[in-house]
Amino acid sequence: MAEPEWYRANRASWDERVGVHIGPGGYDLSDLRAGRGKLNAIEEAELPPVEGKRILHLQCHFGRDSLTLAQRGAEVVGLDFSAPAIEVARNLAGELGLAERASFVHADLYETVQAVPIPHSFDMVFVTWGAICWLPDITRWAQIVAAMLSPGGLLYLAEGHPTASVFDDTTRSPDGMPGLFAPYFSIEPVLDTLGDVVTSLITSGMTLDWLHEHAAVTWRMFRILVEDADGLYRWPDRPWLPLAFSLSATRR
Repeated sequence: MAEPEWYRANRASWDERVGVHIGPGGYDLSDLRAGRGKLNAIEEAELPPVEGKRILHLQCHFGRDSLTLAQRGAEVVGLDFSAPAIEVARNLAGELGLAERASFVHADLYETVQAVPIPHSFDMVFVTWGAICWLPDITRWAQIVAAMLSPGGLLYLAEGHPTASVFDDTTRSPDGMPGLFAPYFSIEPVLDTLGDVVTSLITSGMTLDWLHEHAAVTWRMFRILVEDADGLYRWPDRPWLPLAFSLSATRR
């Protein structure tokens, strides 16, 4: 089956971002190279200890977070559809002496069960930031998560909040606030509502442990947002609507 144009464009965008993110002005990898990698502030506050855990990091990009988890004692398998990203991830793992703890698979998300043929063997599936907002079938994603987890295994998900995606900076009000982009229930091409995400997990055999909504996000989603001391981006005066959400769900 031919790939949709939006899919090819999305993959090309992520391929291009690899060079940007590891280049000058990109992600700061100094802590990772020093053996003390950090996650974003939201994950650091919520993620349970990972030492001794077997973790599947879906849509891992170039592996910065995968390698951070490996530095903390986890055994990590990272998967991504970007060949340049996986190449960088493997090189970083070798450079940091983590190749035995962190391996990387080049595959489309929906090929996970075939590409990582050890279902029901992971203690955790880790998914964060820009990973699910473009997926065409959130139910299949949830089924893959459940299929890869052992009974009692945990999903940790952190993502931009779907309600924030009704706005963008194409049109702005005089005070700089973003303008309306699309109604919440009809954002194209693939964005799911928060209810879709949670329901898909539950129907796939997961139990929701908790769901948090955040007035901050890990990138400057809108130009009006300001960076705080934790490196998160917030509304400048007061929380106006959620910018991110996170959840934990357990495989029944």
